[in-house]
Amino acid sequence: MNGRSWISGLASAAVVLLVAGGTVAQESFRTLVGNAPVRAVEASDAIQVPYITWGGDVATFYANGGLETQPESIYGQMGLKMKLAAGDDFVGQVRDYLGGKTPLLRGTFRMLGQASEVLGADPRTKPVVILQLSWSAGDHIVARENVKTLNDLKGKRIACQQGGPHVGLLYDSLAAAKLSKNDVEIVWTKDLTGPEGPAELFRKDSSIDACCVITPDMLGLCGGFDTVGTGAEGTVAGAHVVNSTQTMSRSIADVYAVRSDWYRANREWVEKFVAGYLKGASEVARMRDEFEKTHRMAPEYRQVLAMSQRIFGEDVLPTLEVDAHGLLLDCTFVNLAGQERFFKDRSNLSGFDAKLSAALDMAVSWGYARTRVGFDAADFDYQKIARLAGLEYTPPEKGEQRFAEAESTDFLLGGNLDPNTIVSFSIYFENNQKDFPVDRYGSEFQHALKTAATFGNARVVIRGHADPTKALGEMIRSGIRKGIIRQTGRPGNYKYFFEGRPLDLNDTKRMVELIESGAFSGGKDDPAITVQAALNLSKARAEAVKEALVQYAQQMGVDIDLSQIVPVGVGIAEPVIPKPTSMEEARENMRVEFRIVKVDAESVAPSDFDF
Repeated sequence: MNGRSWISGLASAAVVLLVAGGTVAQESFRTLVGNAPVRAVEASDAIQVPYITWGGDVATFYANGGLETQPESIYGQMGLKMKLAAGDDFVGQVRDYLGGKTPLLRGTFRMLGQASEVLGADPRTKPVVILQLSWSAGDHIVARENVKTLNDLKGKRIACQQGGPHVGLLYDSLAAAKLSKNDVEIVWTKDLTGPEGPAELFRKDSSIDACCVITPDMLGLCGGFDTVGTGAEGTVAGAHVVNSTQTMSRSIADVYAVRSDWYRANREWVEKFVAGYLKGASEVARMRDEFEKTHRMAPEYRQVLAMSQRIFGEDVLPTLEVDAHGLLLDCTFVNLAGQERFFKDRSNLSGFDAKLSAALDMAVSWGYARTRVGFDAADFDYQKIARLAGLEYTPPEKGEQRFAEAESTDFLLGGNLDPNTIVSFSIYFENNQKDFPVDRYGSEFQHALKTAATFGNARVVIRGHADPTKALGEMIRSGIRKGIIRQTGRPGNYKYFFEGRPLDLNDTKRMVELIESGAFSGGKDDPAITVQAALNLSKARAEAVKEALVQYAQQMGVDIDLSQIVPVGVGIAEPVIPKPTSMEEARENMRVEFRIVKVDAESVAPSDFDF
């Protein structure tokens, strides 16, 4: 079973009222936790450390040698002693954390955000985020045939587990399309998967337009990441992936946090815990990648998978080669350089500061908290962490280049991008405008930068467009003069005929083909020249927007991956209004469109986040 496999307890972050069909009503996190007094962390020989059902936690098992620290394990050799405890019930985790049974919390960044008001109410329990385990690549939004992109979610009904990891995925997906919670109807479910999960509700209720699911449920609904359900073998006809953390690869960040009071008193223990995890993760990732490459499972890797199967249970991981290994494939481990970039690089729009702001935005706007109560980032010396882990220290690099060049991106430069488009948005301008001042377009640039950072494994295609009015007028005048177009009717209601057949000026593709054939060229009005000029203008607009976006990023001190951004000129080929009747309608076509586009995984170069 690939993907996340939280049990229903994790959903508890806002579950207080069950209604028909396994759906739930939303409540604040404070209401659910109830009266949970803050107590000092209990003294113990073995520190209780929560884990959840996710591939990133396999590295914790490996570093610990199992649920209890083994002397020969990575943690054992560091002198740590801990007892790992199931933490899929996140509300239970928070109660244990507040009550002093454990100093640690394990969840996603957005889950911490949902609980932020409760966690930060007492200075002793204010969380310090100490480690980012991974980024998810195993969470998806599956939709019916009528939802082609994230933009189409407006007005739709979406099933999502209440309080679980997909709340953040849904929030980011709506934000990318410039939608809010009020633009959709969210149908909260009790569980992440199973009979009371979003996938089963999607199957049973045709009014549910989309659902947030883990990989096994995605496979069951549509058969695969790039396939469409046919209705056969249990799939749902027309079901397909409309968004995924495979492409929105910087959405779900898995983290460990520790109580502020315990962090100050036990910093050396915390540093060893982080170092041990990073060493364990590097070894697990090496074994995973070697098996994926050679298809020969080393005995050591089989032991790791078998240990995961024992801990998570065979109902969660029935097989080693497919399910346990698949769980790890959905997990993008964050290495030592990635830790430093996440916690210390203020220019990183997928880093701690940006994720904290987004988590608190969601917590307040979606009703999990009444006020913004933040948490802190660990202030580690990562050279020291590297020495503790026995890993080579390499400082994180600026100017990340994650994508290969043109050989893998030819399809971005022409043809139909619709099947690969995840979300799109446009900025508009005046007649013949080629400059894009920050004072006017700053909010659009900020949205573009945030979206690009979240969709780390997707291309950002900047597509310049031009209005077709001038070219159409020249085609008509030239055609009438040459006698190949006949005009009938009255002003405002003209009809045109070409070679005796009706000419539909709204059929832009056909109009461009006729113009480019040269049939209307050679006279005073030459639409072919205008079409080429419009193409050049659209290219110039796309290039100018990219340049302005880069300048804006520099002014804001934000890191941007230039290899991710591709400017393209479309000319008049894709107008919003094919035959405008006013300047206001023509301006709808004078635009630059940002498209987030899926690309083949092989076109993505290794980043400093990945092993």
